[in-house]
Amino acid sequence: MANDKTRKFSSIIVDGVAQAPSRAMLHAVGFSDDDFKKPQIGIASTWSMVTPCNMHINKLAEDAAQGVDEAGGKSIIFNTITVSDGISMGTPGMRYSLVSREVIADSIETVTSAQGFDGVVAIGGCDKNMPGCLIALARLNRPSVFIYGGTIKPGAKRRDIVSVFEAVGGVAAGVVSEAELKEVEDTAIPGPGSCGGMYTANTMASAIEALGMSLPNSSAQEAVSEDKRNDCRRAGAAVMALVEKDIKPSDIMTRKAFENAITMVIALGGSTNAVLHMLAMAHSSNVELELDDFTRIGANVPLLADVKPSGKYLMSELIAIGGIQPLMKILLDAGLLHGDCMTVTGKTMAENLAEVDPYPAGQGIIRPLDNPIKKDSHLVVLYGNIATGGAVAKITGKEGLSFTGNARVFESEETALAAILDDTVVKDDVIVIRYEGPVGGPGMREMLSPTGAIMGKGMGKDVALITDGRFSGGSHGFVVGHVTPEAAVGGPIAIIKDGDSITIDAENKTLDLNIPQDEIDTRLSQWQAPAPKETRGTLAKYAKLVCSASEGAVTDKF
Repeated sequence: MANDKTRKFSSIIVDGVAQAPSRAMLHAVGFSDDDFKKPQIGIASTWSMVTPCNMHINKLAEDAAQGVDEAGGKSIIFNTITVSDGISMGTPGMRYSLVSREVIADSIETVTSAQGFDGVVAIGGCDKNMPGCLIALARLNRPSVFIYGGTIKPGAKRRDIVSVFEAVGGVAAGVVSEAELKEVEDTAIPGPGSCGGMYTANTMASAIEALGMSLPNSSAQEAVSEDKRNDCRRAGAAVMALVEKDIKPSDIMTRKAFENAITMVIALGGSTNAVLHMLAMAHSSNVELELDDFTRIGANVPLLADVKPSGKYLMSELIAIGGIQPLMKILLDAGLLHGDCMTVTGKTMAENLAEVDPYPAGQGIIRPLDNPIKKDSHLVVLYGNIATGGAVAKITGKEGLSFTGNARVFESEETALAAILDDTVVKDDVIVIRYEGPVGGPGMREMLSPTGAIMGKGMGKDVALITDGRFSGGSHGFVVGHVTPEAAVGGPIAIIKDGDSITIDAENKTLDLNIPQDEIDTRLSQWQAPAPKETRGTLAKYAKLVCSASEGAVTDKF
């Protein structure tokens, strides 16, 4: 297999007399003389013991390396960071979550480019490291395969991490005892793997498979399973075939491929974070994608999956009936997917799906096209005098399709959560949490603690929440995030006052402050920018570089 085409990057590093020092260094890490003649494949591992989502990925990286080596390549495992959303949720640490996506992308790009790898296998297992991996692969544009680390097994009584957040709200409402909360805490997370519903991790894994950047079924395997280990070994072999054929991410991550990924996210009832991440991934792929594309595609794609957080079932239960491949076949046959898109198998999407078996009769997780949960997308892009640059809501219909209430304004997530738990927030309130956007946070924190508390207190249909921050994939209820422009840059959300009437209308796709325009103009003219929360370090750099959430909150859009 080895030739100039397959070693176009590594040959610069290791060939010739002048590169003897490079070879000397590599001998020390296990290279033989024969290894210098092979394509070098970087295995980007997000292994870490900071979270159960990634605690097993070191072993998966070894399996992927085995697949590369058996296919005639030379594998080199390297690590990048990850942080845990679930652990940092509701704390200042969550400000680093979205920031970590950029750190991960930068680090994978840096190592791969510096070391001259001819191809890359990237393994991610948590919300931000998956899009971080894809952003890096798109920038590098070398033959690449992504591997999903896999979903967690269900906890006792089908619990997961969202069960714990909602139990906290139950304690505040007096319907869950502290002893019951402790029992939920102790049993919700049984071992390795990403959070078990169609939250951001499983959403992004499914989107990446539909994008064509992971092998069929990579998104639908439990973290601890022989299927996942086989997926890794097959991915190692697959990247070697991509190197031989010179099939790169730019051949796969096309405009039509992103449309396929959006379609899958909608059909599965996926996380609002997918909007943010796919905009960022498309930017790195030099693909034109914007908020309105989600609206355009969503008008024709139904919500079919009855999965958590708004539905009943966990990812492991979807895996048991065949994962997302049969759903992709349904959508392809209905003309809702582009079957001619290239994938990391070296075949098109239609070719991959040709022999896929249908779901078993009687299953209740995936609805038929003629009996959807919702006839169009649950991801609703809203515009109005609060969100002139757009906002993103996740509305399945069970919350209702419109909400008008009185603003109850908070300058941070912590103050809002305290007010929810101590009964300050009451029926018909529209909770406004601002200065939590990419610049204002800095870092655009997720709001699972407030939304979990709302649901746990049984107020899911009684109050709404809008924010220039974002939501966990586990959030549900009448919630609107990604409000742009954000408060920190003078967006209209900054001038809302307690008691102002606000209307959220998912049918007309509007988010409006019900006061005269001249009053809005007066308030905006009087608004003063707050002092930056951070003046040094990672968060300060991020706040200086980051663009709007409506553009993916990337840091390299100049």
